[in-house]
Amino acid sequence: MAAEPTAPEAPATAREWHLAARPEGWPVPTDFALVEAPVRTPGPGEILVRNTALSVDPYMRGRMNDAKSYIPPFQLGAVMDGGAVGYVVASGDEGFAPGDAVLHGLGWREYATLPAKHAVKVPEIEGVPLSAYLGVLGMPGLTAYAGLLAVGELKEGDRVFVSGAAGAVGSMVGQIAKLKGASLVVGSAGSAEKVAQLTEEYGFDAAFNYKDGPVGEQLAKAAPEGIDLYFDNVGGEHLEAAISALGVYGRAVLCGAIAQYNNTTAAPGPRNLAMIIGKRLRLEGLLVSDHNALQPQFIAEVGGWLQAGELRFAETAVDGFENTPEAFVDMLRGANTGKMVVRLDG
Repeated sequence: MAAEPTAPEAPATAREWHLAARPEGWPVPTDFALVEAPVRTPGPGEILVRNTALSVDPYMRGRMNDAKSYIPPFQLGAVMDGGAVGYVVASGDEGFAPGDAVLHGLGWREYATLPAKHAVKVPEIEGVPLSAYLGVLGMPGLTAYAGLLAVGELKEGDRVFVSGAAGAVGSMVGQIAKLKGASLVVGSAGSAEKVAQLTEEYGFDAAFNYKDGPVGEQLAKAAPEGIDLYFDNVGGEHLEAAISALGVYGRAVLCGAIAQYNNTTAAPGPRNLAMIIGKRLRLEGLLVSDHNALQPQFIAEVGGWLQAGELRFAETAVDGFENTPEAFVDMLRGANTGKMVVRLDG
């Protein structure tokens, strides 16, 4: 992850992806438009970055809808955005120099001009690619870390269930839980290959393919004594099964509901919500932006685990900026293992 030896000059124009239409159900190619746009020279306090890798994440699907949420929706006819890493090409800020590697939030474009205060210089970690700052060392990693430890209040000896466990967040949740002393970690995924990866590479105690039968039945076999903590990336049937499996004073961290992001009609809620009362369960939503103060601790601890070989991560990389929408939809369909990224320098 070394900085570029020389910083190439920026072109006059570069490509960016705009939202052309709001999807009805699953996004389709005509919902996106590839546009050539001017590359703006940075002014005082700004930097110009050549992006080398872009992030595609589940939350972006919600931003394609014109609905009030915790983050503003993408605007029709305007460039989309998301996590990106790259190298500074030109700088109007004394804190950044050409060749610096940075993490920022203006993805879905080849070049980005932005206030320097909205970018972070990223340190080198030997053997770890720059794109890791979009996954294991970035937003998904912090989501797993903060959700499990700050929101879920993981305790040594807890029995933990993770849905969407082969994804960028879920795979880290399971590994961190084991590193922090969980007595049992169970994961669900959508293929036999992903299930094998959970147990053989990530150290999960048990895993199952949710397509092989009712989630509740498979979870009961994997965790016959029940669970203490559920990390939810899926919602729907998984959440219902977890509520049944949780013991008294159990906790559920509600991070995502990818099972219903592309529904065109309202999905039915879990049918066993009354159990929350008798079991005195705590279900709490998670937004990673509430936990930015944990980032230095997160980088230090997770970076140490990576260097020691105690934590593994997977990355599914799609080469070519023109393939960004396809990578986004593939991620929503679960085609990725670990973090899905788009490499512009493929």
